[in-house]
Amino acid sequence: MTTSTGTDWAAWQNSWDRQQEWYMPDREDRFRIMLDMVEALVGMAPRVLDLACGTGSITARLLARFPEATSTGVDLDPALLAIARGTFEGDDRVSFVTADLKDPDWATGLPYESYDAVLTATALHWLHSEPLADLYGRIAELVRAGGVFMNADHMIDDSTPRINAAERAQRHARMDQAKRDGALDWAEWWQVAAKDPVLAEPTARRFEIYGEHADGDVPPAAWHVRTLKEKGFAEARPVWCSPSDSLVLALK
Repeated sequence: MTTSTGTDWAAWQNSWDRQQEWYMPDREDRFRIMLDMVEALVGMAPRVLDLACGTGSITARLLARFPEATSTGVDLDPALLAIARGTFEGDDRVSFVTADLKDPDWATGLPYESYDAVLTATALHWLHSEPLADLYGRIAELVRAGGVFMNADHMIDDSTPRINAAERAQRHARMDQAKRDGALDWAEWWQVAAKDPVLAEPTARRFEIYGEHADGDVPPAAWHVRTLKEKGFAEARPVWCSPSDSLVLALK
């Protein structure tokens, strides 16, 4: 959709997807399984919290599959939120909240006290383990009884160093080839955003907030499962994995 600013938000969404897929060629697989599990556990008209929503990638796929769903997107990144808000402008199923997930009161600005599903992907590895565990506790309070939380992210099992090294070498060889074929990496994508007349200012603010990249942790899936149970979920386990990433589901 092109708005009064002249910005083609669909083009920015597509550009973001291509950049993310350079890192994660199986990105759509995790979204598909995530929405399969939403349907299986909370139905086809869920109230969803899209946590660390970025451009609204999960929300877009959620509404395409479940037109009666509603979504609240939460993020701190002013540039990605600008794309998200532009994309879903006028859609009363969607709202966005600017909040820092490291702030213990981040949830006070949400429009609802509870959600059927809280979903996040490729975002929480920006946090270290202790604040992530605290965040899991707050998420457990937001998910209704019988509701679900899902996190798809980098989850590295340090007990298999040779497997990890081989997988990483193959993945990076493929990424290098894609780069030669014209794919943009993270830094290059942000360089383009910084030159856009609408996104330049929020992009500058974004780098004031985050710097170049946060230095978080990537604990294994077993840590996420154990921590989610400790923080109030009844069941938790991976429901999808790739050689480097996992989708962990927790049921309240």
